[in-house]
Amino acid sequence: MAWDLTLEFQLSAPPARVMQLLTDAALIRKWSGEDAVIENKPGGRMSMYGGWVTGEVTKTSADELAYTWLTTDQPMGAKPSEVHFVLKKQDGGTRVILKHTGFATEEEMKEHRSGWADTFFEPLEDFIMIFDNRE
Repeated sequence: MAWDLTLEFQLSAPPARVMQLLTDAALIRKWSGEDAVIENKPGGRMSMYGGWVTGEVTKTSADELAYTWLTTDQPMGAKPSEVHFVLKKQDGGTRVILKHTGFATEEEMKEHRSGWADTFFEPLEDFIMIFDNRE
């Protein structure tokens, strides 16, 4: 049985800026504090958090981004899960709908639920608030 997760986050930047922050490796390094690589095209490679997660971009457009997701914590031969972001303009910013599907265990899904909030979207919003919203 595979486990799936759907989360929503509100960011204070417009969708075009959020997409830039999700697809520009130099910006990802700045807001995450870790090494990152992303080739923003279908079939492009993706690596974040100093190589802790790797994957392949499967979809990219102005308001959607998807890639496979495989962490170094998973056992050898594990099947990657899939991450899909949909960006919607809302309240002067962006509502991000995140679907992360294909977890092997419920425990892994629960760990990622808090991880997305604490180590992905919180630093991303902090970066937006500090660097994008300067007066």
